[in-house]
Amino acid sequence: MIPEILGNIVRREGRKFRRLNAPDKQQSLTAKKPGIYSNNISLYVHIPFCRSLCPFCCFNRYLFDEGQARRYFSDLKNEIALYREQGYNFTSIYFGGGTPTILMDELLFLIDYLRSTFDVKEISLETTPRELTEDNIKLLTDAGINRLSIGVQSFEDRVLKTMGRNNGPADEVKRRLTAVQGKFDTLNVDFVFNFPGQSIDEFERDVTAFKELELDQATFYPLMASPHKHDALERKFNRVDNSRERQFFNIIMRELYHDGYTPSTVWCYSRGEHMIDEYIVNYSDYIGVGAGSVSIAGNNFYVNTFSLDKYHIFAENKSLPIIGVRRLSERENMRYFLLTKLFGISFDKSAFREKFGNWFEVKMAIEMGFFKTAGFVKGNELLTVTEKGMYPVSVMMREFFSSLNTLREYCIENQI
Repeated sequence: MIPEILGNIVRREGRKFRRLNAPDKQQSLTAKKPGIYSNNISLYVHIPFCRSLCPFCCFNRYLFDEGQARRYFSDLKNEIALYREQGYNFTSIYFGGGTPTILMDELLFLIDYLRSTFDVKEISLETTPRELTEDNIKLLTDAGINRLSIGVQSFEDRVLKTMGRNNGPADEVKRRLTAVQGKFDTLNVDFVFNFPGQSIDEFERDVTAFKELELDQATFYPLMASPHKHDALERKFNRVDNSRERQFFNIIMRELYHDGYTPSTVWCYSRGEHMIDEYIVNYSDYIGVGAGSVSIAGNNFYVNTFSLDKYHIFAENKSLPIIGVRRLSERENMRYFLLTKLFGISFDKSAFREKFGNWFEVKMAIEMGFFKTAGFVKGNELLTVTEKGMYPVSVMMREFFSSLNTLREYCIENQI
């Protein structure tokens, strides 16, 4: 009952992020003083093209068209240049999608540009099993990719067919993953759980297969469908049943949390210490570039246009493609910050005081007191999410991302 109550509270808070105002040209991201985020902000780069569109994905994506994609990569460089001109310096970069590896020559050119422009220390990049060719892997290792994340979702043929994914034969996917292991600082595999019709046994076999492959890391995402996606999934497949979600999560806890794997977030488990993909955990501020990206900088939440044509017009005009802004209240900002730190398992109170001042604990006394009293966190200066708190935090994060997915859905449908 408590996880559901917390989820409802976060869902209500998450909805506030959808109440956007038109950007003020006189007070945009470019108004920041040069260098203010020199070492404390990450960059998310969105590549929205896919060879096929998964029915459960809520991110901004389009079927691959080479001409359109090449124009997009050029527009991306123009947007990134605007941040460079304003003194931003990104040391941590994450490529998401879509399928970032869909045009390797353009991707490699963009990576070279980023490395020549910023003091890049680490790069994470997403791809799919079908993109794991020998040529691609060599190019990515030569480009200095630190963390490669593979969207496997499941090894079960029936589940993949239901999802509308074509990874190829499971044995071939496993062979490719094994061949890549050790070539990057971190090799991550993404899985989805609680997909309509997915059985507990099928998911347990996925977790077992991951362990047998001895890969670096796996991230397990609960289904986070926006309302329309939720309805569409139920019409096409089966009922979306969140009452089963705890059973799936218990498998993760039993097979990984209690079997020597290191949790980096409530969803991400590694054999030892490895990089994670959740830049919101390690960086309180991040910039998202590309069509459909969002940013959090200072007390503001920014949304880029989701339309490829509008994005191109912004690029030609050398202006940031921001179409909506929400200024977070101090309390909203504090709650968001707390949620991301809980998601990342452990956090030092000094990070809160550095961001919000010494009054943080007074202003957030109710929230902090609840999590301690409920036994969801332990510690004094260094707080850690307990085993009891893992699932409630997972539900809270799922509801927050679902709220953002509703915003994405609206922008995609209306080509805002």
